[in-house]
Amino acid sequence: MFVIRQANKWPAAQLLAILFLLVSISGCQDKPQDIKAYQGITMGTTFTVKWVPNQQESVDTNAINQALVDINQAMSTYIDDSELSIINRLPANSSVELSAQLYTILVKADEISEKSSGAFDVTVGPLVNLWGFGPDGRIIKAPAQDQIDAIREKIGFEFLQLNKRELTKHKESYIDLSAIAKGYGVDVIATLLESNGISSYLVEIGGELRAKGVKPDGSNWKIAIESPSAGFDRAIQKVIAVKDIGIATSGDYRNYFEEAGVRFSHTIDPNTGRPITHRLASVTVLMPTCAEADAYATAMMVMGEESAFAFAIENNIEAFFIVKADQGFEEKMTPGFNHYLVQ
Repeated sequence: MFVIRQANKWPAAQLLAILFLLVSISGCQDKPQDIKAYQGITMGTTFTVKWVPNQQESVDTNAINQALVDINQAMSTYIDDSELSIINRLPANSSVELSAQLYTILVKADEISEKSSGAFDVTVGPLVNLWGFGPDGRIIKAPAQDQIDAIREKIGFEFLQLNKRELTKHKESYIDLSAIAKGYGVDVIATLLESNGISSYLVEIGGELRAKGVKPDGSNWKIAIESPSAGFDRAIQKVIAVKDIGIATSGDYRNYFEEAGVRFSHTIDPNTGRPITHRLASVTVLMPTCAEADAYATAMMVMGEESAFAFAIENNIEAFFIVKADQGFEEKMTPGFNHYLVQ
């Protein structure tokens, strides 16, 4: 029996597991006019921007739309003439000057790849595609090991060299930014809001979030973390109250396929070239920026529960882990994450 589970198209390398429940858990003291909102479609998913207006507030929703269009045009692998798609078609040993946005995100990606010892790797795209979770479309049969080995020869963030704004591809690298681009988009919109004098907001793209300030009633923004329960019915695992922070969750339980009773996750380990097989079902990460939270959540999903927990502790990253158990799921969190939980 062959089963496909997928809830999102553009970011196939990572499906996030946060429920954006501002209406149901934001608190009854807030009046509708106290919080303004704007929402739409971007990167194959939805986005929502909520902010607390002030007398000097002047948020241009057209500017929000244009910023998201610019990011998509720079970083999407689903747009044939995007900057990234053009770069991905360049042969080995090619050099190209990057736009400011693409340079910024690749510098951050390289930093996180180094720190995570390659658990996060933007060149993993060909493996993601091979396993049917990229723009090439779904598959119904797991690839052969010789196919995996052939592609692994081209995988490695170390084959990308950045020299100021110039990128050199030392191999025929294919770059996939889907595990950091949405988080970066959230940060861009957050910066746009702040430039317009907004000091309290919540920005979300496809489940990636960044919160700043407090709501009109003085309370922090509340976010629900999804339970990795079976089926498409969504349930809440935990609720957190946050401000001045980026939030991202990576999970392996909604985007996968099954073949002959074997489940293949969309999260690909760059070191093995195969989907992850450990017990970690999801990890929620809190970082100063959403791009960092986005990328580190993916890295920790690759690492697995024990290595990821140790990594979070060592690097002072607050994280919440949901781990598969013989019966249901177990929770594990870094010491500081407990302060964000709503009892």
